[in-house]
Amino acid sequence: MTPKSTAGPLSRPFRVDRLPRDRAGIVIDATPEEEAALAADFGIPAIRDLVGRLHWSGTPARLVITGTVTATVTQVCTVSLEPFEAEVSEPVEIVFSDHQPEQKQDVVDEETDAPDPIVNGTIDLGQVTAEFLALGLDPYPRKPGIAFEPVVEDKDSPLSILRSLKRDEA
Repeated sequence: MTPKSTAGPLSRPFRVDRLPRDRAGIVIDATPEEEAALAADFGIPAIRDLVGRLHWSGTPARLVITGTVTATVTQVCTVSLEPFEAEVSEPVEIVFSDHQPEQKQDVVDEETDAPDPIVNGTIDLGQVTAEFLALGLDPYPRKPGIAFEPVVEDKDSPLSILRSLKRDEA
């Protein structure tokens, strides 16, 4: 999650020093207005029942957020161009830290991600929910039961005639 000057359509900022230690979890439940704004941002017809069930552990200097983001999304099939509903369930695991590694001094293993920053003592669990929903979306959605059928070229089609002319020239 990168820090932004403006919050997205789903924003639930929390001060890390005020997160309750006795209740190590929270449910982010998006409103219909937030779901509609996110759907427009993601370029899909609709999102409904968006819920982030998040838990935290660690210290205010290094916080680990885990959980699950679930939703029902309406996407457009890339084969038939028909809208259809799909369930999304994306696991969440993200680390926030108030210490950001410097390029020269700290060596960050390329296999692991650098922690996301805690900005002014705050993290936005709404943005976490939205980002993990985006990660769970199928980039090439296909409606169940729809198979890609390649177009069989007619021997008298313009492309077939051009191909035969090209072969005759060679």
